[in-house]
Amino acid sequence: MKLYGIPNCNTVKKARAWLSEQGQTVEFHDFKKHGISDALLKNWVKQVGWGELVNRQGTTWRQLPEEIKKSIDSETAAIALMLEKSSVIKRPVFEKNGKITVGFSETAYAEMLSQPD
Repeated sequence: MKLYGIPNCNTVKKARAWLSEQGQTVEFHDFKKHGISDALLKNWVKQVGWGELVNRQGTTWRQLPEEIKKSIDSETAAIALMLEKSSVIKRPVFEKNGKITVGFSETAYAEMLSQPD
């Protein structure tokens, strides 16, 4: 299991605390330190769609020029933006056995944890 995000994100902190309370040891992948690969983003997009992965509520998105925001209208454009600015990826991304859930929901995480390894 792996949790992707940035350590100072409040939602990531909540997810990490909840997983710890459940007795789960989860590897943490810090986007800022370790980046993100094109192949991994393409895999995630296949699972949840690029629209689910681009965080349009966050500071990074709000600070983008309007013309860049308008240009994010396809998988290719979204992946290019996420590769350039990993902070625009909605966080956290929780992965178990190759399947992901985006954001933090106790219900979704509990369901992921209940799946056999």
